[in-house]
Amino acid sequence: MTATLDTLDLQNPALYLNRELSILDFNLRVLEQATDSRHPLIERLIFLLIFSRNLDEFFEIRVAGLLQLVSFGRSAPGPDGLMPQDVLKQISEICHAAVDRQYRILNEELLPALAMENIRFLRREEWSEKQSVWVRKYFKDQVLPVLTPIGLDPAHPFPRLVNKSLNFIVSLDGKDAFGRQMSLAIVPAPRSLPRVIRLPDEISDGGDQHIMLSSIIHEHVSELFPGMSANGCFQFRVTRNADMNVDEDAEDLALALKGELLSRRYGAAVRLEVADNCPRNIIDYLLKQFGLTDEALYQCNGPVNLARMLSNFDRPNLKFPPFRPHIPAVLQKAESIFVAMQEQDILLMHPFESFVPVIDFLRQSARDPNVLAIKQTLYRSGPDSEIVNVLAEAARNGKEVTAVIELRARFDEESNIEVANKLQQAGAIVVYGIVGYKTHAKMILVVRREGRKLMRYVHLGTGNYHAGNARLYTDYGLLTANPEVAEDVHKIFQELTGMGRVLRLKQLLHAPFTLHPQLLLMIEQEAQNAAAGIPSRIIVKINALTEKHIMQALIKASQAGVRIDLIVRSVCCLRPGIPGVSENITVRSIVGRFLEHTRVFYFENGGDPKVFCSSADWMDRNLFQRVETCFPILDPSLRNRVIEEGLNTYLLDNTQAWLLQPSGEWVRAEAGDEPAYIAQQVLLKKLT
Repeated sequence: MTATLDTLDLQNPALYLNRELSILDFNLRVLEQATDSRHPLIERLIFLLIFSRNLDEFFEIRVAGLLQLVSFGRSAPGPDGLMPQDVLKQISEICHAAVDRQYRILNEELLPALAMENIRFLRREEWSEKQSVWVRKYFKDQVLPVLTPIGLDPAHPFPRLVNKSLNFIVSLDGKDAFGRQMSLAIVPAPRSLPRVIRLPDEISDGGDQHIMLSSIIHEHVSELFPGMSANGCFQFRVTRNADMNVDEDAEDLALALKGELLSRRYGAAVRLEVADNCPRNIIDYLLKQFGLTDEALYQCNGPVNLARMLSNFDRPNLKFPPFRPHIPAVLQKAESIFVAMQEQDILLMHPFESFVPVIDFLRQSARDPNVLAIKQTLYRSGPDSEIVNVLAEAARNGKEVTAVIELRARFDEESNIEVANKLQQAGAIVVYGIVGYKTHAKMILVVRREGRKLMRYVHLGTGNYHAGNARLYTDYGLLTANPEVAEDVHKIFQELTGMGRVLRLKQLLHAPFTLHPQLLLMIEQEAQNAAAGIPSRIIVKINALTEKHIMQALIKASQAGVRIDLIVRSVCCLRPGIPGVSENITVRSIVGRFLEHTRVFYFENGGDPKVFCSSADWMDRNLFQRVETCFPILDPSLRNRVIEEGLNTYLLDNTQAWLLQPSGEWVRAEAGDEPAYIAQQVLLKKLT
């Protein structure tokens, strides 16, 4: 395909890739990490389990959404031209192959390799006599008391099973205590019990030996049905639609959300996983009970709940080597964080640099008698997090604490309700953001009295206020006392907590108001510069690119001669490298030890680069349906840091990078004769 700016049809489906299939491609890249011998062995197992969790969510949200579109008769094609039913067919083909590959990796690569390290997951036929005795006692003491077998007959219909719960279907011979002839029963595995049990050292013959809960139940399942015999016991698990529709007009959003949380557990079935030794007649029975077809059936050569397979292995040699995140020297030397922030802007790149300064910023604010007010957005934090505890402490200390909590952060709704309750009990003002929009911005504003003046101090970030995530995700955080930036943050909080018109900002861009139009203007400016022979370049690092107007603007810029490098962790719907269309666009994805989460936007701007960090991806939901912030890196030295460490380093990765081809295929980068260059390792060495 070759076209000019005048002749190119930007609606042509050939220019775009399907969103759901792109998400699936990312999950496959995660799965491939389980095969990478450069990763320590236990980390490879963890990648395998991450793939399982990702696939669970993919079915719960994406597949469930497509099925709803089809059932509602809303089968309009997306920008890629594919109808929902066509996408579902491709998903089924890809996922069946991926699940088969997942279990082959587990059974043929990881379990044998773990066994060589004396880490074993024992099958029932491998138990020694001592182990069998121990298992029997464990079953009677820990498992049997919490099991509830459910016989199936007209008086006991098929039970309503919770989303993603592990269950067993048991085929039976004989009559029960009431003389009923039953052939089938269901045994739900209690969620309160671990799925993997480590055997005591004294019966393990050295090393780490584990037994699956499923094996324990399977071995003793007949004891649940006295006088009857179990001639078959098969694991299965159903995945349900877990998306929620909350009434935005409800008087109390928290109460409305609590009501919806239960429905998530019992949404429409979208996938059935069963043990691969399950007889066909029982499979057909289960499919009928859940209203599913063979396309939704996944037969598993191993545990059907792989996501919960991980145990606590005390094997440091089989894990990524530990590291200590660095704390910038300016913070170590300063008498207080406020003094340090007055002197200069401070940039933190997590996890290589510590998240502790962010907590210290809040802690010092909570205890400083001169601090009058603290305002913060919370998306995913957790009720027991240090962040929430410090905010509660600040409220109890008499500070004016305002927390804007996004209750609808997917799969963290219940946790966020607990956070809201905890802060309200401490005396904080809690608001739930804006009706119709999720608050995804990451902001802290501290107001401090200094002499006769009130000073504002700010933290802005690309990631959530979650200390655990800050050890696993790459993110940027900016600590600044810049008056214009602080004023902008103050205005955004006004929009979030009060009412009134959109306020004009001086430095920040924010969705759903100025971010999208300003991005389009900056992309267009690069196109104009390229056409005029002025230096032009765009480098973007984001998690996802799906918004059509942004993609169209990038295509136009490519045609104008702008070199565009996109570093996209997961979803990319723009097809790069098409001659005459997107040939100046490259797309790469980095998948490694840390989850890439930074959002960085670079525009050459005729030799005077503009660099922004943001909480927003380039997706419709971020740009139009969420409150997001995008903040400039104004300090020249910090701006150069972001360009070098946050962008160029990733463009040099020839080992953990995957390159998107014009065909839509992702191909792993090969170092060839060059030395291996792994961006995350380079940053670990440089920053820690």
